[in-house]
Amino acid sequence: MPQSLKSKKTWREKLEHQPEGLPKVVDGPPAWDKRFGGRRVLVPTPSLVDGLTRKVHKRKLTTVQEIRDRLARDFKADSTCPLTTGICIRIAAETAEEDLRIGKKRVTPYWRVLKSDGSLNPKFPGGVRGQAARLREEGHTILPRKGKTPPRIKNFERHLQQL
Repeated sequence: MPQSLKSKKTWREKLEHQPEGLPKVVDGPPAWDKRFGGRRVLVPTPSLVDGLTRKVHKRKLTTVQEIRDRLARDFKADSTCPLTTGICIRIAAETAEEDLRIGKKRVTPYWRVLKSDGSLNPKFPGGVRGQAARLREEGHTILPRKGKTPPRIKNFERHLQQL
């Protein structure tokens, strides 16, 4: 079948797809010591990231870095690949929105995942407006954008949940 006639995978299919050999810890070159804090770097799967995100309670928050740190500890790695983790978080977020559109009530609370400085993620479904709206519903105060920095959660550190 020509590529143009193939149907696109749903976000749920992307979330549940288990690439062969993943998750895995890879040993990188010496340059990774400085970049990643060590040479043993975990390449996670979307389902691993989704599972951790689902553990974040209502009115609580976590950061991408906390997710990466927890996964690295679980797999005895020095760190978790930031690029792959970002892609996995996006897949979890899009799957949650897809689930909401088909009527599911309980979805992965991706909107509770912030950047390390407490700022919102413009790549999430609905952008920072969508994430801000959901966080306001849970009682969080959103501080406005400063220059190029996206809006952030006021005193976000007080609401962080250890994973």
